Amino acid sequence: MLEHYVKKILASRVYDVARETPLGEAPQLSRRLSNRVWLKREDLQPVFSFKLRGSYNKMVQLTLEERRRGVIAASAGNHAQGVALAAAKLGVKAFIVMGHNTPEIKINAVKNLGARVIMHGDTFDEAAAHARALATKHGYTFVHPFDDPDVIAGQGTVGVEILNQHGADIHAIFVPVGGGGLVAGISAYVKYLRPHVRIVGVEAEGSACLAAALAAKRRVKLPSETLDLFADGVSVAQVGKETFKVARKCVDEVIVASTDEICAAVKDIFDDTRSIAEPAGALALAGLKKYVERTGVADRDLIAIVSGANVNFDRLRHIAERAELGEKREAIFAVTIPERPGSFRDFCRTIGKRSVTEFNYRYADPREARVYVGLQVGGDGNRETVVAARRAAG
Repeated sequence: MLEHYVKKILASRVYDVARETPLGEAPQLSRRLSNRVWLKREDLQPVFSFKLRGSYNKMVQLTLEERRRGVIAASAGNHAQGVALAAAKLGVKAFIVMGHNTPEIKINAVKNLGARVIMHGDTFDEAAAHARALATKHGYTFVHPFDDPDVIAGQGTVGVEILNQHGADIHAIFVPVGGGGLVAGISAYVKYLRPHVRIVGVEAEGSACLAAALAAKRRVKLPSETLDLFADGVSVAQVGKETFKVARKCVDEVIVASTDEICAAVKDIFDDTRSIAEPAGALALAGLKKYVERTGVADRDLIAIVSGANVNFDRLRHIAERAELGEKREAIFAVTIPERPGSFRDFCRTIGKRSVTEFNYRYADPREARVYVGLQVGGDGNRETVVAARRAAG
């Protein structure tokens, strides 16, 4: 199986539209984590995501009749832009079904590339079902965002570039996982050539379909109502059939990251590169940081895929606020204090010299008041010690 995919990956036609993206060391992260941390910058692609590799490799192999009839895809945005760009390059009409929760920046980008956008449903599964129905009705070719050997092979060219660009020994490569196309392509190529390199998939809480599948030893479908929508680029209820077949053989482990941890990784990428990754784009780095904390690995080469940068500007405030929590530099406390003169002053004394990042004082009743306060807890303490100190002070 791996040899088959390696041949398909090496034969992939992606560079008509994609570019070889840089692999650069992140100096601040490297110092903090006591490892050499490298970022593979797929956010620098023409559509600001790796997705155009797979979509173009699929579409360039269509017959003339299939091109004449047109293509259709379902996507949260990044695959949609890849299909739209590929269609424009090949002169093919393209229809994209997108969920109503898709960020506006991705919708506008698809329209600007000349594809027709059809809004339907709130999840990928709902959009995909509608796209397949339209494909059957009108004869369009459905371009799957991940569960297709040609798409997987196109994404696998990221792995080819990594091994060509990084001459030293690699300890682990961290790959974001939605439906599994990218991790399947990279892992198939890397494991065939360098089987000792660890491949670590990283998923968002609420969308950890690969972790659930590996635990159950079969594909499982997550409830759509519980799906994580923050990292919309990886919000998938079920890993692909073909991608799971590859992943269960080639992926060493899966790490699940929280929203706060993803936000912290967005900030880390900005600090080192002055670029802003979308939540799914920073997911791999969030997993890398958890891996280092859990294993204590040091002085090794670790690579994270920065997979995309399609994020609405108005989401940056939320990301910035959550980043401090993700780095455990800030903690939010709800505190009850006696409603009497001097009580608030006593509470402030227990805070000491810690910076207050947020504050709300609410009168509850004649006996008790509710204080909602955010504190910086980095450096000389953490949330647990701050809680213990408040409890000790009554």
